[in-house]
Amino acid sequence: MDFSNDERFEYRGFTAHKFQYDQCECIIVEPQNPTELKRWLWKAEFFEAFPEFELEMLRRGYYLAFVRVGNTFGCPDAMRHFNAFYRFLTQEHCFYPKPILLGLSRGGLYIYNYAESYPDHVGCLYADNPVCDFKSWPGGKGHAPGSMEDWRKLLADYHFKSESEAMSYPSPIDRVEILIKAGIPLVHAAATEDEVVPIGENTDVMEKKVKALGGAIKVFRHPGKHHPHGLSDPKVVADWVENHALQC
Repeated sequence: MDFSNDERFEYRGFTAHKFQYDQCECIIVEPQNPTELKRWLWKAEFFEAFPEFELEMLRRGYYLAFVRVGNTFGCPDAMRHFNAFYRFLTQEHCFYPKPILLGLSRGGLYIYNYAESYPDHVGCLYADNPVCDFKSWPGGKGHAPGSMEDWRKLLADYHFKSESEAMSYPSPIDRVEILIKAGIPLVHAAATEDEVVPIGENTDVMEKKVKALGGAIKVFRHPGKHHPHGLSDPKVVADWVENHALQC
């Protein structure tokens, strides 16, 4: 693959490309045997963190893509960069129009906000110990302590004029009906003892809302805390994601 002024490097045995687009650093990792349709996995935030699932998908022929928008909590400005990146890959490089979106932790805000804004751009969502409501984290408005430094930054990134405006802003949970109507497969991996992003304020609430609206969501609950992310065997989720994403 060729990208303008890209820097090539080795990423865990695969060829990777780093380049600038839309004023953001972008990374594309090439599988050794790409799928015929140039299917891809799009990771939001924490590019190198807990990569077992991504490596499994690379081995299955999926490209891995990443655009660095900083710690911006899936805010609208960041989503505009996401959409520019999406158009670049699908229109200029013929990537498959419905990628798999992967969000770890706060990355859940990125993938849900993007999918709910552009449901026709998504094949599947995989959220791992995800933030589904920023009032839970970083807001700390539930049972978890949250992060006041991140909360202040979130208020600025979303251009909220007050905390009360943030508290009335719809979370991904409030808008998930968009994904249900679009038929987008949803899967979560969630640690039952997560004290940072409590399952009871995030995944459990999302699952309840989805089912109440007549939708379907697969949740892989497992013992453990917020870290490490992922299941002990990444093939379990990879099989589920691949089987469902291929239908899109």
